[in-house]
Amino acid sequence: MKKLFDELSYEVSKSTTKKYSTSFSLGIMALHPSIRQAIYAIYGYVRLADEIVDSFHGYDKRLLLTRFIEQTDQALKEKISLNPILQSFQETVHRYAIDRSLVDQFLKSMEMDLHQLTYDEDRYKEYILGSAEVVGLMCLHVFVDGCKDEYERLKPYAMKLGSAFQKINFLRDLKDDYHILGRTYFPDVDMRGFDNHIKFAIEQDIESEFMEALIGIKKLPSSSKFGVYLAYKYYWSLLKKIKEIPAHNILKERIRIPNSQKLSMMMSCYVQYKMEIVRPFRIFGL
Repeated sequence: MKKLFDELSYEVSKSTTKKYSTSFSLGIMALHPSIRQAIYAIYGYVRLADEIVDSFHGYDKRLLLTRFIEQTDQALKEKISLNPILQSFQETVHRYAIDRSLVDQFLKSMEMDLHQLTYDEDRYKEYILGSAEVVGLMCLHVFVDGCKDEYERLKPYAMKLGSAFQKINFLRDLKDDYHILGRTYFPDVDMRGFDNHIKFAIEQDIESEFMEALIGIKKLPSSSKFGVYLAYKYYWSLLKKIKEIPAHNILKERIRIPNSQKLSMMMSCYVQYKMEIVRPFRIFGL
């Protein structure tokens, strides 16, 4: 009857994804059904860790994260957990031969969020590696069905995509990160002097990563290509909206894409995908 618990575990991860992220839920729905559960499991796991350091105010976050790390280690070693999210995650890690070092790197970035650090270039890159790039690499293991050769071929592109997504998140969440959590991720940037020049430089960096990441998206298996492309287009639309807002307003509001626009985008992306219109210059309006 363990099958029932396994099914429940994946359902909990799926519900967690839907509750916290409409955009990722739409992207996952665009994946082939055979790999959706695994991606829900990965998202549910990283979401839970992120909530510990971002949302559980008034509790001992360090204790909670330490316990979560210990439970992760135990689940991966014993290949079972009574925590449904950890259960679905450990099953996914073992099924697709996800490198344990990716999990450890992710947890290291979560630990960094417990401190109000001053980010220089090295810390900035390390945080993005652990909080975003390795999450993309975990998903890539699923997309290539554990094939090591394909994983290595597509790895650089997955890292660029994860990095671009995270940097857009930094811009989108600048208000809450700075005013509520006291965090400033961008290296050597004093938020009191955050202006359009600094914002433009960050946006240019993101666009460069987007262009490179698209090369890899076009090389993905058909089971994952449309779903990843949809997430790509969503984040590109978010960046486009951010670019239209002056720097001083970014610190005052969290930028969002309405759900109705997300659904419209999904339909548009589907038509483009079917017509094989996945070209960088067309996407970037050049």
